Amino acid sequence: MKISILGAGNGGTTVSADLARKGHEITLCKTSNSTLHDKNFQQLQRTKSVKVYDLEETYDVKLANVTRNLEEAITDADLIILYIQTNYHENLVKRMAPFLKEGQTILFEPGALSTCYVLKHVDTDVTVIEAESSPIDCRIEEPGVVRILFKNVLNPFGVYPIDDSQKADEIIKQLGYGYRLLDSVVEAALHNPNIIVHTVGSIFSIPRIEFSKGEYWMYKEVFTPHIWNIVEALDNEKIQILKKLNFKPVPYIEACQERNFINDTRTAKEAFFDYAYNHSPKGPDVPNSRYITEDVSQGLVLVESLGKMLNVKTPISTSLINCASAALKTDFRMYGRTIENLGEENLMTIFSEIK
Repeated sequence: MKISILGAGNGGTTVSADLARKGHEITLCKTSNSTLHDKNFQQLQRTKSVKVYDLEETYDVKLANVTRNLEEAITDADLIILYIQTNYHENLVKRMAPFLKEGQTILFEPGALSTCYVLKHVDTDVTVIEAESSPIDCRIEEPGVVRILFKNVLNPFGVYPIDDSQKADEIIKQLGYGYRLLDSVVEAALHNPNIIVHTVGSIFSIPRIEFSKGEYWMYKEVFTPHIWNIVEALDNEKIQILKKLNFKPVPYIEACQERNFINDTRTAKEAFFDYAYNHSPKGPDVPNSRYITEDVSQGLVLVESLGKMLNVKTPISTSLINCASAALKTDFRMYGRTIENLGEENLMTIFSEIK
């Protein structure tokens, strides 16, 4: 397939290389003027080559195109994958809208209900796929060089409109990742693991992050028994929303085990801590990392807002949002994924497909 990946950070660069190695024609597009990962992008523009330290091998792979030109990137693509922070999805969708063609497919990695932004800004008939999370956990080690830390064995996704599920299935199959079709993009959004672990973990890690001056491994350190109680309390709020929407109420820890391990005889909690101690990335190294700026505003605010709509109490979500907003002196609700910002009519259109 001709695949365009929008976002040249850790995930975008690594998945570009992985899919290119599988034989796809890959265009990698940097979508912002931010200096973040700029040296990596400049290196890729010069060489169109990525060195990958995979779990069991090292290889170099060539990309077909590396560009900043959004129109050039997406015009002829069969599949467009967004690999940018969810904070910036709406703006990018608006920029993409004039260049999209009927029949194209957009994959959000992850989505967090960005389907609403497609309904809000795109008049063209496109298929939307929302994944729960990225299939590969990875980091840029130096310009043009990435390291794969972990690969999911299963990658659940939702499709809108649901009538395009067979088309989406055929596309996802070609990517070469294990996958499972969910009942809705709403289900995929609520099962984004970062809503649960990134938010609790990073907010309660703020003193340790500041004290350690960057020498910190959140997954290894923060999830003590009492902090885990908070994880479970927050997860229960998500579960109550899933129940209200007639979805299977899968706890975070079980969804994590399903994504990460196959034929696993351990308990789900044992599987999580295996990932945390042996496969998780270092960091965050600053309090205002995306673990808070993205996952509070785009994750917890969504949970709280859906809770209000569905008459589900979300005191843990609300408290965490308030704490993060106070600590970082930022109103995360102002630009977060509220029903108002997503568009209630868009959400109702998506909800109408839920059986």
